[in-house]
Amino acid sequence: MRFAFVLFEDFEELDLVGPWEVLRMASRLRAPDLEPWTCQLVGADQGPVRAAKGMRVLPDVGFAQASACDVLVVPGGQGTRRGASDPELLRFIAEQSRGARWSFSICTGALLFFESGVSRGHRVTTYFAFVDELRRRTAGALEVLADVRYVEDRLSDGPGGERGLLSAAGVSAGIDAALWLVGQLESPAFARAVQRAIQYDPAPPYPV
Repeated sequence: MRFAFVLFEDFEELDLVGPWEVLRMASRLRAPDLEPWTCQLVGADQGPVRAAKGMRVLPDVGFAQASACDVLVVPGGQGTRRGASDPELLRFIAEQSRGARWSFSICTGALLFFESGVSRGHRVTTYFAFVDELRRRTAGALEVLADVRYVEDRLSDGPGGERGLLSAAGVSAGIDAALWLVGQLESPAFARAVQRAIQYDPAPPYPV
């Protein structure tokens, strides 16, 4: 199973590292005789990418060198607004999504799936403060759900069969969605083991 994480300037850090931690831990917990899960960071080139809060990340490969993936992961962040008019980025997302079993967006990454044509006519969620803006931008061509942690939908069949669309709300919601995805790819019991391994049991001190 090959996971590709798309990088662009001003992506939101936790949108990336939350699902990354879940999927890498899942790979570590899988039986050694099973095919490993691989995670790859993909940028326009192999130069450092600066995230929204200042973290610098080095892509493993550039768009031109990236191989096909089974799961395409697109984070959100302020950079999605510029990315929405970046033809190279949108082309890469569209091409990779066509062959992927799952296309997975976090936060405002849902905008990039829409602008690349991946999610048009489907239903998604996004960061709570971006719901109205995404509805305005998509003008009824996308069903945008509010007040949910993640949304699953089905895309048309691809070369490998049925394709899924998974979108998470903002930031930490990507962890929940990634755990759900692990449960689909393996089993709910395995996903619970991953949740335990990363000690993910949220107990915020000041509940909203």
